[in-house]
Amino acid sequence: MLNLKSGLYQVDLTTARLVKRAATNEIVGKATPSGMAFAPDGTLFIVANQKVGPNETQALIRKGQAGSNGDFAWVDFASTAPYPMSNTYFDHLFNGIVVSTDGKWVIVSSGSRTDHGEVQSNDGAFPETREVALTAKIFRLPADEQDLTLPNDEAALRATGMIFAEGTRNAYDLEFAPNGDLFAVDNGPDADYPDELNWIRPGQHYGFPWRFGEHDNPQQFADYDSNQDKRLSSDFAAVQAKTYHNDPSFPKPPAAFVSPVANLGPAAALYIDDAGKEQNAAAEGKPLYSFTPHRSPLGLVFPAHSKMPADLQSTADGLSAFILSWGAAGGSLSDQGRDLLHLQLRKQGNNYESVTTVMTRQFKNPIDAVMIENRLYVLEYGDGTAIWELTFE
Repeated sequence: MLNLKSGLYQVDLTTARLVKRAATNEIVGKATPSGMAFAPDGTLFIVANQKVGPNETQALIRKGQAGSNGDFAWVDFASTAPYPMSNTYFDHLFNGIVVSTDGKWVIVSSGSRTDHGEVQSNDGAFPETREVALTAKIFRLPADEQDLTLPNDEAALRATGMIFAEGTRNAYDLEFAPNGDLFAVDNGPDADYPDELNWIRPGQHYGFPWRFGEHDNPQQFADYDSNQDKRLSSDFAAVQAKTYHNDPSFPKPPAAFVSPVANLGPAAALYIDDAGKEQNAAAEGKPLYSFTPHRSPLGLVFPAHSKMPADLQSTADGLSAFILSWGAAGGSLSDQGRDLLHLQLRKQGNNYESVTTVMTRQFKNPIDAVMIENRLYVLEYGDGTAIWELTFE
């Protein structure tokens, strides 16, 4: 378990005690940790971000090898060049990380610096700046390297071959399924558009900021009038800051986009229609791409152990997955999340679709999960929270 301020802990599952393994400053100095992942051989990769001067940020990834006493020896695995912050809630930074099942690759997500592709100049420090080369992408880095550098230059970055996919807003959690397919959850914008589950494939573009779910971002069109936009709620930061507006210089879309996983319901399938009314896609017999807006999906895991009940096992016909919801930060939708969903994923054409059901509710800001045999451990975030053990029999 990684605590942002105090460091890395080992959880003793027999005694429910925490054993400290490293202080934060021993791992990443003054940077703030944001994600971690183990390789199959036990190597630990930790992502962190640090401010550079008043207006820029830099991502760091450290690689740790555990000794016989359980303590780690740390080396610099990768870092980015400094790149522009927006100094808003929408600096999503580098966060989600996973290691491929063969241990050869580290996959890491860099979130956007905007809510929906708007100009974020940071009070004039970066005039007319929207996304930059290092944002809204997923990178693939060779796990056996050290001291890698990711430049904040689009051509130079592409020349490295480290861009794996792009067009993701904030793919905070990534996970490989038992069949080797990579999935990522993605939190949507400060407007009533679906949060996403995406099947991540190399070289593909997942739509941000031109598309949310299967909806086009209306700000890219010349006739957009935010005063008539029924998907905007006044309790969201981007709406309060008036970043939804007519935007004649919005860039043209670069490529064809890959759609998110289709959610067939019955759970997490609410949406807001063009008139601003709550609707239920599953009750209407149509898919939602992917989840009720603002649920903030996290904690994606794929149960794969033989102790799991048969109906929760992945098979040749489909994948079984669990996903948490941090919970809605605002908005008026009746589905506020803070629950555990089960996804039964099946390939349909060139993508997946999911039958989605609620397993349990009323977590307090659940932020991550890990599966050990038939036990799911759910980590909540903040004061007065807990680690929950859920056993499936």
